[in-house]
Amino acid sequence: MNGSIASGTNLVSGILEQRAEHDPGCDILVCPPFVFLRPIADLIENSPIKLGGQDCHMDKGGAHTGDISASMLRDVGCQFVIVGHSERRVNHKEKNRAVLLKAKAAHENGLIAIICLGETLEERKESKTLTVIKHQLEGSIPETASFNDTVIAYEPIWAIGTGLTPSNEEIKEVHDFIRDELKNNFKDSTEFRLLYGGSVNPDNAQEIFSINNVNGGLVGGASLKAEEFWKICKSL
Repeated sequence: MNGSIASGTNLVSGILEQRAEHDPGCDILVCPPFVFLRPIADLIENSPIKLGGQDCHMDKGGAHTGDISASMLRDVGCQFVIVGHSERRVNHKEKNRAVLLKAKAAHENGLIAIICLGETLEERKESKTLTVIKHQLEGSIPETASFNDTVIAYEPIWAIGTGLTPSNEEIKEVHDFIRDELKNNFKDSTEFRLLYGGSVNPDNAQEIFSINNVNGGLVGGASLKAEEFWKICKSL
């Protein structure tokens, strides 16, 4: 929940300028607040940069004042939507079932769902991380999901916006665990993209992205400055 139309379009314009000069060899997705989607959709039209929403409602429509449906996101030009972000799970008390239904709604409307998973600091201290991740995987991912319509993002809640990050060994442990769990349920498990989110910045991005089974980043605060975000893109 940051910025304005002016700052949002300036940010994306800066990314477009950098992208025109150099192809970092990775997919780039921007997920601005809902009210900025249309002007940014116009700005990135016919460019390699993709557009996504920060959340969607599980229903097609109805008496849900203030909510946005997956079909609305698709109509405005989105190709992706984030569901189950830690801030939604914590601040809005969203459970796995709600995340599952949102992911299904995204798929039904032709959107790629970025499904977020992550533990609290208390759960980490109590050595419950993998148990939490397993329950979130089982409860949040539709059985019909595939690498074509689903991306998994591991974002430890305690690392969001705090400047704290897990050790490389901890990130690897969770990403390897997610990959193994996907193998038990999906034939195309090796094709799923696994993102890491949680205080990713230009200083730690290259090291994090070199970890096995980390296929990209879900970038938070560092994405608010084009120069910082671009440095992270070049780290992939």
